[in-house]
Formats: sequence, structure tokens, C-alpha cells
Amino acid sequence: MKQAFIKLHLSILIAGFTGIFGKLITLNEGMLVWYRLLITTIFLFLMLLFSKKMIRISLKSMLNIGFVGLILTLHWIFFYASIKASNVSIGVVCFSMTGFFTAILEPIINRRKLSMKELIFSIIALCGIALIFHFDTRYRTGIILGTISSSLAACFVIANKRLGNNTNFSWNITLFYEMIGGFICLSALLPFYLIIFPVESFIPSGLNIFYLVLFSAICTIGLYMLQIQALKSISAFTLNLSYNLEPIYSIILAMIIFNESKELNPAFYTGLALIAASVVLQMLSVMKEHKKINTSSPNI
Repeated sequence: MKQAFIKLHLSILIAGFTGIFGKLITLNEGMLVWYRLLITTIFLFLMLLFSKKMIRISLKSMLNIGFVGLILTLHWIFFYASIKASNVSIGVVCFSMTGFFTAILEPIINRRKLSMKELIFSIIALCGIALIFHFDTRYRTGIILGTISSSLAACFVIANKRLGNNTNFSWNITLFYEMIGGFICLSALLPFYLIIFPVESFIPSGLNIFYLVLFSAICTIGLYMLQIQALKSISAFTLNLSYNLEPIYSIILAMIIFNESKELNPAFYTGLALIAASVVLQMLSVMKEHKKINTSSPNI
């Protein structure tokens, strides 16, 4: 159990580095995500090939998984665009809006009753974002892009959950076809994207290549592997609850690596406090519900 918790929090720390790599890699967000998809797909293909776990799936399953991969790709593009237009702290704070969009979109997509409790907690987080947006005009573009990113992240979580309920593929097979789907779609869109946002070179520098390889291997494949290993000993409930620490890890890392504390004003910290309050209230609510379920169903 101790090893499982170590792996869980290591995976959260790694997740915190995703924003850091987004800032370190000097490619624009479109090229960054394209190379991340490409390198991750190659790594996964080699892993599946050498472990002899590569399987063929139906065209219908491939299209369904590929579509989820497209949503993930769009989320990544807007997330890194948010960071490059502002900073890591703004990008990850906006990512905290995922809960708000999930609370709104999941009942609509899955046709279930809207939870007023989830909505209230999410509105508190929304007030935090609005406070930062209103008082810190420097990062409005980054906040808008980050908000779009969090809405796409919510769509990805909902779609991935439905995908998992309807298929029984292993995590590496699912991730492999998600990466392929995202890569093919982005490759088709990239020529039009580069007309609007031209780049000086398509080939990344040596340092960018080094960061991209680490980014793909550790922050994508390594992250998934640690999550799966941790879930063998701990519940999905504990994992999801613990991942509320991810934005905090990212902000601390950004302050250490990029000295971002100098760029942030009191409005940011007040907004962050509101977002943190919504996360804490949500955690307490979920823990209370989880305790009720365990009390009423002691054999589960």
C-alpha cells in the first residue's frame, strides 16, 4: 500500500511538470502537441510490439477511440497556448475550471440530474477565475484560452469514461489509438494552422528534442503507467481526490523554476484561494458521500 501511494503522488508530481515542459519547450503550441503525439505514438508502438500486446481493433472502435484522442489533442493545444500567452500558474489555475464544466456537461451528455452541490462548488471556482480576469488584464488572452482548454478537458474526461465503460481494451492499447487519432487529425489541420501561426523552422532544436522526448516518455506514458500501478492497490476515488493537488504542484514548481511569484498580484492569490476553497469543499463532500456508501455497504 505504501508503494502505491508513493507511485500515486509521483504521478501527480509528474502531472505538475506538464505545464513546466509547456513553458520550457520553445515551439508554438501546435508544433509542441504534434511532436508530443508523434513521439508518444512511436514509444507506445515499440512497447506494444516488443511486449507482443499489439492487437487489431475494429474500424468502429478505432474511430471512437480516435475521436476521444482528437478531444485530448485540442485540449492540449489550448492548454499550452494559454501557458505561452500568460504563464504556467495562469494556465493551471484555469485548468481547475474542468470541474465546473464537468458539472454542467456530464448531466447533459449522460442525461442525468444536475447536481446543485457540484454546480455551487464549481461556481466558487468560476468566481476565482473571474476575479483574476477582471483585475489582471495582462493575462486575459491566456485566461480565455485556458477556459476553453478546461472545457475540452471536461469533454475528454466524460468521453474517456464512456469509452472505458463500452470497451475492455488495456490502457496502452486505448492510449495508442487515442494518440494515433489525435496525430492524424492534427496533421490534417496543421498546414492551415501554420498559415495563421507560421514558424521559422519545423525541426526543433537539440534542447527542444531532449525536452520533447522526456515530456512524451515521462509525462504521458510514465504518468499512465504509474496511475495503473497505483490503482491496483488504491481506489479510483482516492486517485481522483488526490489529483486535486496537481495545480498546486504546478504553481509551486513554476515559482521555483521560473520565479513566477514576481508576475502574480494579489488578485491572483485571492482568486486562487477561492478555487482552493471550492476544491476543499468538493473533496469534503465526496469523502462524506464515500463514507456513507462504505457504512451502508460494508461488504464492498
